[in-house]
Amino acid sequence: MMHSLWPAYAGLALLGFTIGGYGTLVGAGGGFMLMPVLLLIYPHKPAAEVAAVSLACILLNTISGGIAFAKQGRIDYRSALLFSTTIIPGSIFGAMATKYVPRADFEGVFALFLIGLSIFMFLKKTESRAKQGEHAKVRKHSSRLRRPVSKALNGIVFEYEYNSLFGVTIFLFLGFIVSFLGIGGGALIVPALMYLLDFPIFIAAGTSTLIIAIVCATSTVMHVALGSFHLWALIHIVAIGVGMIFGAQIGAYLSSRVKGALIVKCLAAALGAAGIKMILAALAL
Repeated sequence: MMHSLWPAYAGLALLGFTIGGYGTLVGAGGGFMLMPVLLLIYPHKPAAEVAAVSLACILLNTISGGIAFAKQGRIDYRSALLFSTTIIPGSIFGAMATKYVPRADFEGVFALFLIGLSIFMFLKKTESRAKQGEHAKVRKHSSRLRRPVSKALNGIVFEYEYNSLFGVTIFLFLGFIVSFLGIGGGALIVPALMYLLDFPIFIAAGTSTLIIAIVCATSTVMHVALGSFHLWALIHIVAIGVGMIFGAQIGAYLSSRVKGALIVKCLAAALGAAGIKMILAALAL
């Protein structure tokens, strides 16, 4: 019996490797891809169980990718911890809300969210890496950060400012949304850091991994408390998670060697494709 299941486990590990590598490359953790894939593969599973698997796998992925980003000096720890003070309460309520929303409604909201975000990111222009290293002025500044990055990014010094109150308010809402959707949050966190708080893409991608890890850890604990974890969930977490751990290392390595604009376009393309696929699957039922 076990021998007949090995191909399925290997397929899940390969899925995790692919999503983990791509998700870390764009700094989004991969939940925005893993969640819709799991929903399509297991159409009869409750959304809460699928979200629990997705979040636990993304936690493993972001821990692996985060270690690589930390070595590259691309994580803004101060900002990540600051934003976590409000994203954690939001994620707790989001995990609780998942239990009370019908799966059809859940998938519809998720698909529209992915497509809308994809269109926004395609239309939004991304500055060059050199320009991102310049000082960026934003509204009323209550926090000023200046940090050097690794030699992999040619030693560019990124200097950026943002409004702390505005930032923690944004992440309160993000916490609820990402936990509710079971996506880890990178698909929202990276654009929020870039477009609303003016983080350079290379710092946003690294910093998001720490924030995502904190959100996923909180949401996973909530799903355990709510009874969303069963044997099916644990098997899938192990199989997919192993692949994601290794894929995250490859993605982090490639991310320091790929242009910021290309990273954003790749993320936007993946979001749009996932959303469209979910809508087509729903129409086929």
